[in-house]
Amino acid sequence: MGHKRVSAILIYVCFSVIFFVAVPISVFAEDATSPISVFAEDADPLISIFAEDATSPISVFEEYAEPLISIFAEDAASPISVCAEDTAPPHLIQTVSEQDIYESMLALGLLESKVLPTGDSEKAYENVKACVVSVNMGNAHGSGVIWEMTSEQTIIVTNKHVLEYWDEQTSYVGFPQGYVVDAKVLGTSDEHDVGFLVMENDQFSYEELEKLRYVRKDMDAFQALESGDEMFCMGAESSASSHDKPTNSDGESYYIGSIGDMNRYIDEFGEYMIYGLGFAKPGMSGGGTFDAKGNFIGMISGGTGADETASVPLDVIIEEYDKVVGETAKEGL
Repeated sequence: MGHKRVSAILIYVCFSVIFFVAVPISVFAEDATSPISVFAEDADPLISIFAEDATSPISVFEEYAEPLISIFAEDAASPISVCAEDTAPPHLIQTVSEQDIYESMLALGLLESKVLPTGDSEKAYENVKACVVSVNMGNAHGSGVIWEMTSEQTIIVTNKHVLEYWDEQTSYVGFPQGYVVDAKVLGTSDEHDVGFLVMENDQFSYEELEKLRYVRKDMDAFQALESGDEMFCMGAESSASSHDKPTNSDGESYYIGSIGDMNRYIDEFGEYMIYGLGFAKPGMSGGGTFDAKGNFIGMISGGTGADETASVPLDVIIEEYDKVVGETAKEGL
């Protein structure tokens, strides 16, 4: 009797175990290839979303992700097109004109004649020969020096006595590069043998202007000069026979000498000048006097057969130029 009760209890327990174990097994058995469907009923929303289209997870991000991600998702193949909509176009590099080049050279002082660190008149001459021009007046001619250059004009300094022959209808300025241009008298000094010509730069091309050089005016170098220091004088010889038929170029003349006195009174000119021991010949009046480094120190006014020269000193020319420019400004020229 006792054995039968034990057996009955064991049978009940085993049946119960089989029933509860068999239920989940049968559940899996219903769709053994899709276990995820079991979890879909009570799973979190995010998992159920994936379950709806498990093969396209990107669709979930399209619906719920941040706007920036959704923008890229719209055209994932070309994300750069989204960024490019409000991007400014790149700056285009423009070519510069010859006028830009000329004005830049002028502003940087690149058209000023070079000077040497140590004295060597022969080498210095090569640096300044583009500064000296011929002043042509029919059968007469003298020389001049490029004093200043601006964006619109070029200024020449020459002797007052040279400009006594100037006729604006027939006279002209010749450059060593072969250019021949018109000019007009800017002004002359009342006390010294100094005068100035001005020419408009529109008579040149910008490429031609870039080849010109104006003289270096260094007052410290000027004031440091003493008797016995080497110098050279340079003028231009006219080879142009008429304004209408210019020649290829104007020749130059230069002669090496030395300073005799930086401040000697010269009776013939009635003023204090640089007295030099060197040579000058007709046609060099208005030309340049330079130290051995190439600094402009004065302007030739005359010479003698005894190898003596007289030059208007730099400080006087600067003073007279300031006066002439001031008077011109007042007259509105």
